[in-house]
Amino acid sequence: MALPDFLIMGVPKAATTALHAALARHPELYMSAVKEPKFFLTDGPPPRRGGGPGDIQTYREHVWRRQDYEALFDSAPAGTLRGESTPFYLHDRMAQRRIRTLIPHARLIVILRDPIERAHSNWTHMCSAGLEPIGDFLLACAEEDRRVAAGWSGFWHYRGLGRYGEQLDDLFALFPRDQVLIFRYRYLVDRPADTLDMICAFLGVAPGIVDHVPRGNVTAHPDRTLRHLALSRVLRASASAGRLLPGTAATAIISPVERILQQRARSRQPLTWQQRRVLIPYFEADIRLLESVTGADFGDWLKPRHRSGGLVGSRPAGQRQARNGKRRR
Repeated sequence: MALPDFLIMGVPKAATTALHAALARHPELYMSAVKEPKFFLTDGPPPRRGGGPGDIQTYREHVWRRQDYEALFDSAPAGTLRGESTPFYLHDRMAQRRIRTLIPHARLIVILRDPIERAHSNWTHMCSAGLEPIGDFLLACAEEDRRVAAGWSGFWHYRGLGRYGEQLDDLFALFPRDQVLIFRYRYLVDRPADTLDMICAFLGVAPGIVDHVPRGNVTAHPDRTLRHLALSRVLRASASAGRLLPGTAATAIISPVERILQQRARSRQPLTWQQRRVLIPYFEADIRLLESVTGADFGDWLKPRHRSGGLVGSRPAGQRQARNGKRRR
């Protein structure tokens, strides 16, 4: 069977695309050509209708047939480890169980990002794509429960995707801890060579071969000009009509509009402390659960934003720790 040996399973907007590209350069690893096949998100075909703007196009991207999924790894050279990256697997409990059933010995990689920053990057991504109709981040977060109830897909779960304590608590009920590697997003950004060596050691392949992470999938933040608002309405209308179009016809309409929206966009603007304080109560209990589950300190996520930490463990992140790929419980 051509099934993956490891998965990058979380989390969205935490450099999983860049990590996938970096690991693809290692001669002992084979990463699927489709970066995000989403195979374990459904048991059979994905929904035929989307709740949120663009959902139906996302569902059409699912590689859901077993033979098609295995075909992603058919070209892997003998002796290489096969991997794929679908960062929604950690959030989706049924996906966790499907992984446990089909590939119980798979190694799992999880990147954790400050959940408020992750949510903001997620919202900015949807705004820049012209899909998010609400131009205020906190108001969009307040709509989440209604959207979830209406069946909007996982990428719209701005807050829910960041409840890592609950997600990992469930994951560790299914998989031994030594099959799971957890580290912070900032460690990958600030110390890419050490992080890549740590991942290679975790996977059992030679370190020191890949030493940088390519820049990619960076969230832009277009100004909400009249032009942007008008184009966004066109894109959402096209996405809605896309459910009636066959195959890739909708993508052919939507992609050029998305490219126009991204032109000359500024970088994502940081959140203020006042904005963070609105969301901290939603995450506080889960962050404490995360600390209990991992034995690591995530208290900085409850404070004004600053860079902190890297590896998930009881000691400071150091080069020896990263090179050896050891993970404390």
